[in-house]
Amino acid sequence: MSKATRIRQQNARQKIAAQRVAARRAEIRRRALITAGSVIAVIAIVVAFVVIKLSTSSSSGSGSGSGVDGTVLPASVAKDITSVPASTLDAVGIGSVLSFMAADEGGAPPISAVSGSSLTSNGKPEMLYIGAEFCPFCGAERWAMAVALSRFGTFTTPLRGFHSSPTDTDPNTPTLTYYKATYTSPYLVFTPVENENIDRGPLQNTTAAQQALWVKYDSSADGVGYPFIDFGNKYVIKVPTYDPGVLAGMTWAQVAAALHNPSSAVAQGADGSANLITAAICKMTGGKPGNVCTSAGVVKASASL
Repeated sequence: MSKATRIRQQNARQKIAAQRVAARRAEIRRRALITAGSVIAVIAIVVAFVVIKLSTSSSSGSGSGSGVDGTVLPASVAKDITSVPASTLDAVGIGSVLSFMAADEGGAPPISAVSGSSLTSNGKPEMLYIGAEFCPFCGAERWAMAVALSRFGTFTTPLRGFHSSPTDTDPNTPTLTYYKATYTSPYLVFTPVENENIDRGPLQNTTAAQQALWVKYDSSADGVGYPFIDFGNKYVIKVPTYDPGVLAGMTWAQVAAALHNPSSAVAQGADGSANLITAAICKMTGGKPGNVCTSAGVVKASASL
């Protein structure tokens, strides 16, 4: 093979690789365009919300997982999600998080340090999550958040299973929904906002303050995107942390069980992300509780903050 031929092939491979990265970025960051200040848009949103509420009221909580409320998970499944052993999380460390980001961000951690006035609620640091029920990347992130948050407090409403949109990328990703979820912790306040439903209609509106943070830390020429997580205005996550594809075809029970197997692709993704989220929360809480914040898995993840 001549040198010129080798160069042409190398250039072709580089071009294909660049195209794949661009396509993957476009897929990963599906942006939700926010139109502000338009009376027509506000009216349309109100009308759509009324229609959606009427059309989903009969199916919500029916057990099908098609309503915005999702399906209450069996207690055994919920326990698997909220009681992943520290030994498993320590074995996973950062898991597949950095390798997932390698193609798009050169292996950079999917979390960014930010500066601003401390985000608090009721005298505690606040973790703000903004997502959408149709979004598969939010779907993957909810598992990681559930694992991480369970180390600091308790979900006081039953965890509910859901599936992402059947027409989006990674269709029907098994997930949870935080719509109407409540959580208590002596260390932090968790504020979830499921901004849109599975049909991309309005579900939970952001407050003016939440919207301002979203725009400040996650705006681009395309608008703002999902998922968005603000850790007390110290760190933000605004890109997926692991591949939703590892959840494809699984039931909620299978995902929950896989979280306990450190060698599984699910644990490498969700538990690795959970350690990263835990490390960010520990920065909010001043390293409390100590047994969580000094655990081996969290210490490993802290190196990526």
